[in-house]
Amino acid sequence: MRNYERDIRALLRAAGTVPLRELQPAQIRRFVSQLHSQGLDGKSLARVLSAWRGFFTYLCRDHGHDHNPCLGIRAPKAAKRLPHALSPDEAGRLMQPGAADALAVRDRAILELLYSSGLRLSELTGLALDDVNYRDATIRVTGKGAKTRVVPVGSYAIAALRAWLVERAPLAPQGEQAMFLARNGAPLSARSVQARLKQWGLKLGLPGNVHPHALRHSFASHLLQSSGDLRAVQDMLGHASISTTQVYTHLDFQHLAKVYDAAHPRARKKS
Repeated sequence: MRNYERDIRALLRAAGTVPLRELQPAQIRRFVSQLHSQGLDGKSLARVLSAWRGFFTYLCRDHGHDHNPCLGIRAPKAAKRLPHALSPDEAGRLMQPGAADALAVRDRAILELLYSSGLRLSELTGLALDDVNYRDATIRVTGKGAKTRVVPVGSYAIAALRAWLVERAPLAPQGEQAMFLARNGAPLSARSVQARLKQWGLKLGLPGNVHPHALRHSFASHLLQSSGDLRAVQDMLGHASISTTQVYTHLDFQHLAKVYDAAHPRARKKS
């Protein structure tokens, strides 16, 4: 209710001396533009427009107004949030949990595989033993829309998977094909993977919440920084559209901008 009242007051301030019944769509667009220039983001502007639209609907229904100037007007698109990515050093620290029990060996294989191949969480938990080709260092995963793709696996991830297979054998019930298992031998759930990664991130003192998608983002941004091949990154991530992958070009630009600011003599501000 407070938001609604604040939004209506904003409309009245913007209208000034112009009667509400005389407002036209062009004026509403100008009001929205003014609010945008004052720092309101797309999500907030959408809320404001929704409040105004509802208010004019009420005025038309109960107070004789003959038109709703907000109809058909959309807020600017909200800026797409850039995914959080670990730095290469942070990712390297995460790959060294420092414990040697069976679950730590399993977790290292999970971490290495997520970072090595950019898997989605569902792709990781759905991985079966015969999906890994150790000779070719590839894995077959089933992504969104039941689409299957084959992605390369780094040597560290292959070694970590081999080490996990040794620990997995005593845990696995006969005939169980899931690659990653819980202590009781059941296939590892997505929630358990999330919880374990968060625990390792906290234990290792890494900033932010370490989650499977953070490793997928890190894989993509680090690969793009090194190769510059957006199409290859798209294929490995399993994105249907390259526009989805293009968010990582912004991450890459952030990296380049930091390098520029730190290194270029004309970028540094004089104190």
